Amino acid sequence: MTGFVGGGRRDGATSRGIVVTGAGNGIGRAIATKLAAEGERVVVNDLDADAVATVAAEIGGFAVPGDAAGEAGARALVEAARDHLGDIDIWFGNAGIDHGRGLDATEADWELSWSVNVMAHVRAARLLVPAWAERGSGRYVATASAAGLLTMLGTPTYSTTKHAVIGFAEWLSATYRHRGVVVQAICPQGVRTRMFDDAGPLQGLLAHDSALTPEQLADTVWEALGDERFLILPHPQVAGYYATRAAHTDKWLAGMNKIQRGLEQQGAL
Repeated sequence: MTGFVGGGRRDGATSRGIVVTGAGNGIGRAIATKLAAEGERVVVNDLDADAVATVAAEIGGFAVPGDAAGEAGARALVEAARDHLGDIDIWFGNAGIDHGRGLDATEADWELSWSVNVMAHVRAARLLVPAWAERGSGRYVATASAAGLLTMLGTPTYSTTKHAVIGFAEWLSATYRHRGVVVQAICPQGVRTRMFDDAGPLQGLLAHDSALTPEQLADTVWEALGDERFLILPHPQVAGYYATRAAHTDKWLAGMNKIQRGLEQQGAL
C-alpha cells in the first residue's frame, strides 16, 4: 500500500480519504481544493490527464486520470484510490456532461449522457457501498444540479439524466442509511464553469438567482459534510421551486412553458 491512514484536519479531526471525479476544472476542482485545504486526503480524477495532474500538484493530492464512467475505469479508479488512501471514506461523483439539444439530440448524445451522468454513479456505488455498509460508515455525494429537481429547458439529455441521478441517490439513501451510508446530492443552479460559459442564451435562466463561483459552491459543500442532509442547495431558492413543483405541478409546468415561449421569441432556442 502506497498511501497512508490517519493525519489531521484543520478542526483537529482525523483526515478522511476522499475521491473527487471531474476534478480537472470547475466544480470538481474547487471541491477538491477546499477539501485539501481543510486537511483531507484527496484523490482527484478527470479525463483530462494534464488538468488533473496540475490540480493534484497544487493541492497536494493524488491524480488518477481516466474515464470514471465505464466499468473498467471505475474499478481502476477505486482500486488506485484504495491503494493510495488505505480506504475511501467519501466519494464525490462530480463528473458530468451536457450533450445534445432538443429532440435533435442524437442516439450517441443520449448514450454518452446516460453513461457519464447516471451509470458512473451506479458503477461507483457497486464498488463502494457494500464495503461501507459492512463497516457501518461511508458517504456518497453526487453532483446532480437543480435540473435534477426541476428541469433545464433546451437540453432533454441533461435534464433527464440529472433527474435519474436524484432518483438513484434517493434509492441509495433509502436502502442503506440505516447501515451508516450517507448519501447527498448537490443541486446548484448557475455556477461559473465552462458549462455555464457555453450555455449561451440560457445563461440568463441559469443565473436567475445569481451565478456562484465554484469556490462559493465548494464552501457550501464543505459545510454540508458536517451533517447528513440529502439535498445540498448552494442556491437556497431551489427548495421553494421544488416545493412549488410538487404542490402545483401544472402551474409550475405552465410557468416553465412561458419561459420556453419567451426564449423562442428571442430566438434563443
